[in-house]
Amino acid sequence: MSSPASSGHFWLIFFFLTSSAKGNLDTPSFQPGILYQYRYSLDVQLDYVSKLSLRGSWMRAETLVQVHVLWRNHAGEQLLQIQIQDLKVHHDSEHEKSQNINRDASTEVVLGREDTAELQLPVFLHWNNGKAEGIYGHGGGKPLTLDLKRGLLSLFQFQPHSGTATEEDVSGSCQVTYVVSRDSAVKTKDLHSCTRPKFGFTSVNKIFGVLWQPTSKSFYSVQGSLIQSVLSEESHMVSPTLKSSIGTKIISRQQLELVSSSMPGPPETPGQSLQEALAGILEKAQPISIISQPFKKICMQCPSLKTYLKTLGKRRVKMDVSKVSTTWQFHRFIQMLRDAKKRDVLQLLKKAPEKMVPFFIDAAVAAQSTASLAALSEFLDFSNKGQVPLLEQFLYAAAFSPRPSKELLRLVLDKLNGKKLDPAIWETGIIVIGSLVGKLCRMKLCGLQEVGLGMETVLRRLRDTQENSEIIIYLLSLQNALLPETIPTLLHYAEEGSAVVSSTAVSALQRFSSQYITGEVKKAMRRIFHQKSRNYGKMSRLAAAEILLDNEPLPMDITNILLATRELEAEMSTFLISKIQNSLHFHHHPAMKAMKEILKDPQINNYNYLSKAGSSSSFSQPLAATDDMLSTFNLELLFTEGGLLRKSVSGFKLLSHGQELQAAQVSIEAQGMESVLGESPTEGEEEQELVAGMSAIFFDVQLQPIVFFQGYTDLMAKALLSSGEPTSVVKGTILLMDHEQTIPLQSGLQTVVKLQGALGLDISANIDVNLWEQESRTSIKTREIFTVSKSSMNQSITVRKGRRGTIAGRELPLHRANSEMCKLLFTEAKEE
Repeated sequence: MSSPASSGHFWLIFFFLTSSAKGNLDTPSFQPGILYQYRYSLDVQLDYVSKLSLRGSWMRAETLVQVHVLWRNHAGEQLLQIQIQDLKVHHDSEHEKSQNINRDASTEVVLGREDTAELQLPVFLHWNNGKAEGIYGHGGGKPLTLDLKRGLLSLFQFQPHSGTATEEDVSGSCQVTYVVSRDSAVKTKDLHSCTRPKFGFTSVNKIFGVLWQPTSKSFYSVQGSLIQSVLSEESHMVSPTLKSSIGTKIISRQQLELVSSSMPGPPETPGQSLQEALAGILEKAQPISIISQPFKKICMQCPSLKTYLKTLGKRRVKMDVSKVSTTWQFHRFIQMLRDAKKRDVLQLLKKAPEKMVPFFIDAAVAAQSTASLAALSEFLDFSNKGQVPLLEQFLYAAAFSPRPSKELLRLVLDKLNGKKLDPAIWETGIIVIGSLVGKLCRMKLCGLQEVGLGMETVLRRLRDTQENSEIIIYLLSLQNALLPETIPTLLHYAEEGSAVVSSTAVSALQRFSSQYITGEVKKAMRRIFHQKSRNYGKMSRLAAAEILLDNEPLPMDITNILLATRELEAEMSTFLISKIQNSLHFHHHPAMKAMKEILKDPQINNYNYLSKAGSSSSFSQPLAATDDMLSTFNLELLFTEGGLLRKSVSGFKLLSHGQELQAAQVSIEAQGMESVLGESPTEGEEEQELVAGMSAIFFDVQLQPIVFFQGYTDLMAKALLSSGEPTSVVKGTILLMDHEQTIPLQSGLQTVVKLQGALGLDISANIDVNLWEQESRTSIKTREIFTVSKSSMNQSITVRKGRRGTIAGRELPLHRANSEMCKLLFTEAKEE
């Protein structure tokens, strides 16, 4: 043999071996007349990621699975009978071990006698070249037993060649990828791609949602056309978005292993077609979906509202929103109210002690069931002035709802429509409509009739009124809604409205994300800041400048704002320079890079432009950072030329996994104070009435503004008659997190993830007018409580773990210039 011939023969063999290793497997099938036996095991492990000593649990099932062919055709279709025998189930948890609970309970004790018997009935699989085309069985079956059978049958869902496809199994209709090699295949399932019947809900703001990190892989071993073994491994990491350190890890493992393929089996069922074969086996062959169907498990041990009402007269519970016990009771009542009937909820509201009614209103709104909303509708009378505090409680509970329904919005609209209302209730109601509309739109429910009616109500009344006080309320409602289609309306009032209206409209535009601050919006902000067409108030101009600086700023805008500071009054100029300089130290600020480039120019980066003659300041820096969250704190102080506080804004933001939340923002504004000291208004600004008030945003919800005093006479009256107690804005318990999700495991078991987070809220405000002292006072109390409820099969366990702490209050001067002034004054007083 010549050398070239030998070389060619070698490459031919190499090519053949490569093709065999990477080629397709034989089409899977079973032979008729043979009873195949597999050993099947199922393991599920639940563990907690928390650093606290929460204990996990596990479950294991073992059984023998018999498979034989009932019918087949030449196209590769087969009808298989698959039956479970000798089922053994073990369930254990560390909690049960510590309580000396019998861990060797029989299968019937763990599953129940009926479920055990039903699980061992045969099921029939229409198998088409390795794909599960249909499932048939005797009767409907219970959800649990059907899902366990689906989990077993899903292991027979198999593709003999490499590639990506969409398959249906117990998890849903999912994208799967096969990598096939000699005698084996690996299937990777993308669980995020799975579509299944809709079940559950989540909070509108994803910061209060859940992180779900799943993986799924199955390993097939095949000999010829016969499946020898299957190993399927799946894991799910579930945790709150804000705190992944208290998550849960679920591991599911299935193993199917051939133990016998030599026993004689039943003969094939006669029939030319699948339907004829099924007719000979089942009286009525109804296909069963292989996709797991979510079902709600009824809690037999949970307390009911009907039972609670029997002892209501004997209870005298003091609901203190600052105590964690109140929040714990809040969660408990939400669950009771979600399963209660209208008459029981109404009885609770009518017969509860007066001081507990606000708490039950908060819980009824949070429950958001048809019965609880119907009871609230009958109980609340918006024309009754005696119910004003309860009506405010209801409206703010609705505004803070983490996932409002169209029924809740409809209830608010109905109560506000065509009635003679208390002015405060009317204002709060209009603002709340905006919050509900905005959240429903973010839930992709903008097309609802109720949403359209709510937005049309606000816009129509805005067009029809000429009163500044009413215009401001409608603009605040639009601010809560944050709908891009309302931007032209906000721009109109920003440019054409009075000083206070313009300021409110521009502030509303500040709440929109950068993608909605278009070129048209920026042009309007330039006209306002540079006063191209008319004079604007100080607050409007500053807010317009902030929009230009905070939303992908152009170097031209930064330069022009810096140049304009030379012509502004000292305090306004100092505020803007402080804000621009602060962007250099805040790495997340969009103006940082552009600002650094601009300051390379010595004609701008010099004392003439960047010196600060006033005491106003703007400060924004990260406050705390974890693996999941960044919190930032900002403080802005604007003073009059005479040294009095004009406006202060302090706020906290949370940023987590690409989501943002305005956790708190409090603005205190005092206008017209110059007239008290005999100062003249700034040139170009209209003389303003003496007014002081507070505006607050909590958890992205704009609250109704509070007026401390309006006019000199009102100021003197409140100064003389004030009780010294702060004005209450909002007080109650609100539901921030409300998440429920079903995760169908590959094994057929279902995991239901429920996350609820509530907060006791007491927002109050007070103002003391003092020419020399300006201080910020804070006091914070925290408790973390984790409540873990586990229910599996016929057992239920609840474990509570937590920690608590108190952060001492602090009193800090707001700026260094104030401290220096105080020292000077006190020194002069001592010398005299």
